[in-house]
Amino acid sequence: MGIVIGVVNQKGGVGKTTTTVNIAAGLGALGKKVLLIDFDPQGNSTTGFGVEKKSLEYTIYDVITGEIRPEKAIIQTKFKNVSILPATSKLCNAEPLLTQMEQKNLQLRKIALQVKDKYDIVLIDSLPSLGILAVNVLAACDTIIVPMTCEHFSLEGLAQLMVTIKKVRLKFNPDISIMGIVFTMLDKRLVSSVEIKNEIRKNFKKDMIFRAEIPRNVRISEAQSHGEPIIYFDKTSKGADAYIRLSKEILMKCRQREKEGN
Repeated sequence: MGIVIGVVNQKGGVGKTTTTVNIAAGLGALGKKVLLIDFDPQGNSTTGFGVEKKSLEYTIYDVITGEIRPEKAIIQTKFKNVSILPATSKLCNAEPLLTQMEQKNLQLRKIALQVKDKYDIVLIDSLPSLGILAVNVLAACDTIIVPMTCEHFSLEGLAQLMVTIKKVRLKFNPDISIMGIVFTMLDKRLVSSVEIKNEIRKNFKKDMIFRAEIPRNVRISEAQSHGEPIIYFDKTSKGADAYIRLSKEILMKCRQREKEGN
């Protein structure tokens, strides 16, 4: 049975979707069978894999509202070992429908349980919010990856996320853990970046911060506009190297979880 990993940060603009797309591609390239669930109404993970939204017959909206089983909406991407359960802006309409359901915060968990035994890793791209959709992601995950930029407001966002995770543990998902924090869009020349990294390291255990750091890299942005993960768009770039190293670390942590029986 696979592991369900959410890529989560309540603050926007931290490279969350970029990270989800590129670790999905990285894990696939390393031989793991990956399903990416796009659970952000912006649907950027969907377009990040070159999927044309207009061509989609079904999306995560149809699955989360109970219209169809997840298998009917999952599509194989053209990239090695990566399938996607796509999203469009229609997902925004799911929130008011979920509020009427008895287990409104557990609908994505039910979907994850239906599919996780068919994949090595299920990745969920979460939206930056505190609403029902975001809580559904945390309730569905075994563990989460937290992308964050080295900016002051990111520290505030991280503190808010910790509070939310504590609430979710108490109410819906007592076993959720944090796999690690990954620094994104990093510019090592900035003094503020170094200061904030040091602040994070003071407050979190060493093994909760990924060694791989994602640099601010124009090739990553260019890859997104072409609907390709960076390791396929430009495998020699610094961005591609960083995401492959991050993917290898994630695999190492997944194996460690297995050994510990989590």
